[in-house]
Amino acid sequence: MSITTKTGDNGETSLLTGERVKKSGLRVDTYGTLDEVDSALGLARAFSDKDDVAERILKLQRKLPALMADFASCGTESRITMEDVREIESWCDDVESDLPEEHAFIIPGGSQSGAMLDLARTTARRAERCACRLAEAEEVAASDRIYLNRLSDYCYLLMRLEEDIYEDD
Repeated sequence: MSITTKTGDNGETSLLTGERVKKSGLRVDTYGTLDEVDSALGLARAFSDKDDVAERILKLQRKLPALMADFASCGTESRITMEDVREIESWCDDVESDLPEEHAFIIPGGSQSGAMLDLARTTARRAERCACRLAEAEEVAASDRIYLNRLSDYCYLLMRLEEDIYEDD
């Protein structure tokens, strides 16, 4: 099968359920923005000088296809569960316990990988805004919305870990 199907030439695409929707729709915007997050995470992982951070990024990237699939599947059972939410929360707790308390805003760009993690964070926030608008129009699983919120938090913590940003910096 060719990558070029020509089925989207008129501004529509198919969801995983087979339903045809406008490419400009909030559902497509949400999972497309998550695809951007995944790309930024891939760059962060490629540029990371820290094996621990790179492994954490890869573990996170392995969860994103399920989250994207949830947004590409109208009315189906969510693949991201509250157990997944608890897992990413534990990842956040684990990283945060290794970092000092924060008392100031951080300027991104101390390293290539850190800058990409911050880009992933801000893009995840945009995906969350898309998902919030989508939730005003149709049902979005609570586990997906919560996971999306934690995703940006985790990217931020990984950026601090990657860049060795501590209180005195």
